[in-house]
Amino acid sequence: MDITIALAASRLMAQQRALDVTANNIANANTPGYRAERMQFADFISQQDGTAAPSGGRSITYTQDRATWREQQPGTLTHTANTFDLALAGDGYFTVSTKAGPRLTRDGRFGLMPDGTLADSKGDAALDTAGKPVQLSPADTQISIAGDGSISSENGQLGKIGVVQPTDPMKMTAEGATNFVSGSPTQPVAVPGVVQGAIEDSNVQPVLETTRMMDNLRQFQLVTQLVQAEGDRQQNAIDKLLPQGQ
Repeated sequence: MDITIALAASRLMAQQRALDVTANNIANANTPGYRAERMQFADFISQQDGTAAPSGGRSITYTQDRATWREQQPGTLTHTANTFDLALAGDGYFTVSTKAGPRLTRDGRFGLMPDGTLADSKGDAALDTAGKPVQLSPADTQISIAGDGSISSENGQLGKIGVVQPTDPMKMTAEGATNFVSGSPTQPVAVPGVVQGAIEDSNVQPVLETTRMMDNLRQFQLVTQLVQAEGDRQQNAIDKLLPQGQ
């Protein structure tokens, strides 16, 4: 493959990935607890050994889609007045028990299952500070959840919502729109700032994200035009070099 086309192709693939990530952010602008993803580009340097040094050096730099990361600033809180809607005003994550194991989330749209288990919208149980599902009795009707996660009713204290923080946040991997797998041990958050009757909105800003999408699209189109122009240049060179009729 021609080196110019190869370089442009590496940028096109990375730019396509950036478009996909931005589109996913826009799609989740109304998903509670969602954190916007961002692309991290890097240079992949190919050393040209055994060749005459071209003008500018002996290496060729390709664009590489290195990784994605999530913005950590919290979303705004929307007060719902629903007893079991919970938001975190500080750092940390709720823990829910899924079929694949414990998962971390900022999506606090909880509710009671028929057996009294506090669970998220997918039916995964919310875990307490001991790592066990939070369960309430039918006799507990006036539920109050304090800022430290303590659950109380007219019958006294019932338990405490677990809020944890990974020791190495860089090892967290996303699973779906709002759940995360912690690749490192977790530890309790001393001051979680649990807010009852509220949910944390997505931290995506739709107007800025749409602007970013348009910018990504323009860059993709510019590189596409470069590839087309290079193809035309090569075809013109071939037409001039080859005798007519061959």
